[in-house]
Amino acid sequence: MTTLRLILGDQLNGQHSWYSTVRDDVVYVMMEVRQETDYVLHHAQKIIAIFAAMRDFAARLRANGHVVHYLAIDDEDNVQSLPDNLDALLARYQASAFEWQAPDEWRLDEQLRTYAAALAIATGMADTEHFYSARDDAAGFFGQRGSWVMEHFYRHMRLRHRIMVSETGAPAGGQWNFDQDNREAWPGMPWEPADPRPRHNHSALWATIEDAGVRSFGQPQAGDFRWPLNQEEALVQLEAFVQHALPHFGRFQDAMSYKAWRLFHSLLSFAMNVKLLSPRTVVQRVEQAWRDGHAPIAAAEGYIRQILGWREYVRGVYWHRMPGYVELNVFDHHTPLPHWFWDGQTRMRCLASAIGQSLEHAHSHHINRLMLIGNFALLAGISPQALHQWYLGIYIDAFEWVEAPNTLGMSQYADGGLLATKPYISSAAYIDRMSDYCKGCHYDKKQRVGERACPYNALYWDFLERNRPRLESNHRLQMPYKQLQRFSAQDLAAIRERSLSLRSDLNAA
Repeated sequence: MTTLRLILGDQLNGQHSWYSTVRDDVVYVMMEVRQETDYVLHHAQKIIAIFAAMRDFAARLRANGHVVHYLAIDDEDNVQSLPDNLDALLARYQASAFEWQAPDEWRLDEQLRTYAAALAIATGMADTEHFYSARDDAAGFFGQRGSWVMEHFYRHMRLRHRIMVSETGAPAGGQWNFDQDNREAWPGMPWEPADPRPRHNHSALWATIEDAGVRSFGQPQAGDFRWPLNQEEALVQLEAFVQHALPHFGRFQDAMSYKAWRLFHSLLSFAMNVKLLSPRTVVQRVEQAWRDGHAPIAAAEGYIRQILGWREYVRGVYWHRMPGYVELNVFDHHTPLPHWFWDGQTRMRCLASAIGQSLEHAHSHHINRLMLIGNFALLAGISPQALHQWYLGIYIDAFEWVEAPNTLGMSQYADGGLLATKPYISSAAYIDRMSDYCKGCHYDKKQRVGERACPYNALYWDFLERNRPRLESNHRLQMPYKQLQRFSAQDLAAIRERSLSLRSDLNAA
């Protein structure tokens, strides 16, 4: 009487209760399949990192006495889909039961639910034992409210889990949110800490992936690979972040620079999103660093808010709004991605840098993603679905549960305000204030019109004008709309002409 248990590539939680007992009648199944490499075009490093971590996880399970059946991407009996491979394995082991951990993506959840429902054997789904909250906790908290404000959920989570609060429930430092203290541009010092991540040579694995016909984009960096394989390596990375970067993280978390792509960010999102690293471990370590006086309260609170607040919140949004959420397009934008999303070859220095970093490292921090790439895409009318697929593919930490709300809701406002309270847009002024990108750029940050005018400027004002009926009443946009009222009809016409010219040929930008 054998039980087959499926482990997906983002379910590498070695502390899961499944593994607390070694059983000869349980076979753990892991598989590298084209179904998962091909549903969007992925960055090469993302494929390598997940496969390498899966292989390491399987080896550790075997070393601990568990029975593991691992299907590599090039195995002859791998038919490259979850259901078909499961059919063969259930028959091979004459399994009497099939179990799986709850997928974090709706398409996999639906696929496995449908598959299990058709089986004539016992089936069951286990929790991943990773997140602070259940899938429907956020929906239960917000109830029938039309707009979900993350800050309310975040405070609820702080109190519920007793993070940075007193015995009476008062927030540490007398306030819940120190975001106002975390918006400084980086002046060039202190320099970003040394990269603490491990080095691996995955050249053989990359050759196997290529030989199997898997398509990808971006730089594989297989011979000098910097992403962690397992929990131990992720914990070393966490400790290095706490010791060397966290003290400066808060002040400069929104800063951007072509000189330093990591700055003081932890780069732990990949390890957390494939569950090598527990969010509780990270939050507790950061809170302890603050309590020990090693990090200022604004840095610790700002980092914890991203995990305990935002990460759990967007997961709740995703499960409440799927499956239709990824199709939302409130502005009816349909422009395809310009070529430079795939090669970084644009004259806009900020986007060349941010996209170039993404292609090189499979990572770029949240302000580059939101206020450079996402900002431009929204202003230029790029299809939010096309951008969603690009974000999902290029970033090593992108899994749909976390990426879709960030892209469709936060970045593109495609949900009409279900998640964000305003569109996150700006002209060149914000980019210049928070970065060093504008210095030496082909375009002039101060000009709105003309061939050398920064594209963000005309696109920004034209976007506000085009969408005035929908956005003018938004209280968070009162200032730019008051400024727009002072533009002459001649100014608006010139801005409209410049915007139309840009949007008609984004490849030339």
